Formats: sequence, structure tokens, C-alpha cells
Amino acid sequence: MTLNEAQQEVDTWIKTIGVRYFSELTNTAILMEEVGELARIMARKYGEQSFKAGEDAEKLSDEMADVLWVLICLANQTGVNLEEAFRKNMEKKTSRDKDRHQQNSKLR
Repeated sequence: MTLNEAQQEVDTWIKTIGVRYFSELTNTAILMEEVGELARIMARKYGEQSFKAGEDAEKLSDEMADVLWVLICLANQTGVNLEEAFRKNMEKKTSRDKDRHQQNSKLR
């Protein structure tokens, strides 16, 4: 599935099952909440914290998908083509950082 296809699928779901998009501000707050839930799992799975009873490390992919879902909602609401934006962002990073990381002794 391409990013454009994902954006269309989310838009169709919102308009047929979800009734309408939440406001952009509400979705931004929801995005922060979802990123926090992802961070909680990352801190426990890869960091020094341990899981509490009932917490599930297997939810990692679901939490990442939740973050992507809300980001796609925000892109749809604000008219951002994520596929185009991602392509331009990769070009920017490649141009800007083409030698930077290779020359970083901390990465070797």
C-alpha cells in the first residue's frame, strides 16, 4: 500500500464509519497521546523500565499504526500529500546529510 492509498483508505473510513474527522487540534492532541503510548512500550521493551502487570510488549506494532493513523488524518485534513512530502523530505535529508553521518566518529 502506498502512502496515497493509505490516505485515501483513512479518508473513506472516516467518511463512512467515523462520521467525520475530529478537529485538527483534537487530532494533534490524540497524536501526542498515541506517541506517548508508543514511547511507554519502547521504554519498557528497549529501555531500563520493566513492564507492569497487564502491559503487553506485543502492542508495539499496534501503537505505531495508531500514530500513523492519526498522522494520516492530520495530513488529510490539512491537504498534505504524505507521499510527496516524504519524497521531498528524503531528498532534503540526502542532500543535507550526504557526508555528515559518514564523518561522525560517534557512529563508528
